[in-house]
Amino acid sequence: MAEKTIPILPCRTLQPVLDFYTALGFEVTFRQRSPNPYAVVERGGIELQFFGLRQYEPAESVSTCYVLTDDVDGLHAAFRAGLKAAYGRIPTRGLPRIGQLKDMSYGVRQFLMSDPGGNCVRVGQPTGEGPRHRPAPEETFARALHHASLLADSKEDPAGAAKVIDRVLRLPGERPTPVQMFRLLVLRADVAGRLGDEETATSALVGAGAVPLAADERESVRDDLERLEELRD
Repeated sequence: MAEKTIPILPCRTLQPVLDFYTALGFEVTFRQRSPNPYAVVERGGIELQFFGLRQYEPAESVSTCYVLTDDVDGLHAAFRAGLKAAYGRIPTRGLPRIGQLKDMSYGVRQFLMSDPGGNCVRVGQPTGEGPRHRPAPEETFARALHHASLLADSKEDPAGAAKVIDRVLRLPGERPTPVQMFRLLVLRADVAGRLGDEETATSALVGAGAVPLAADERESVRDDLERLEELRD
């Protein structure tokens, strides 16, 4: 017998959630309105099921699931294109939203997206490094990037990430490399936007754009450059 696990996720109302997944290229393969609201969406080998719950608060949701793929870059690009076509922009804050594609310290290249119901769907591809967290770097700014990235893009704690970045950038007598500074400022702009702090987001974006990067350095921060352009839109 071949087993299959299917997430069943809550939402307040089905239609906004179904519209979101349809924009991502999913097909609604089942829907019922009574005795309880319920729906199924499918895209290739991905199947997600949803149930309606009137008392549910999307902004307070902790529902999540993980989708493993062998083409995370392709899915990220396809999802972003679908969202831009449906919403006129790529939503990066609030609900719904889609996050940055990143190489994480626990052996996956992944991105997070949250649907209108507040459900966080994590989409990742193993990188062959194993699921254990790599040790945090010893160097000050690399260590800060490590922890801030985990807080922002794994634990979904933008306030915690902001504190880490602000603290390390205020250290007296220490300066990050241009690449470190660029990555820290892009992430600071990202989390500021999620927190509704537009002044800090704008300042960090301007700062990131002013960091001089050589051609090889720009290649090493390609994902962050893409995120910078998204945040500027």
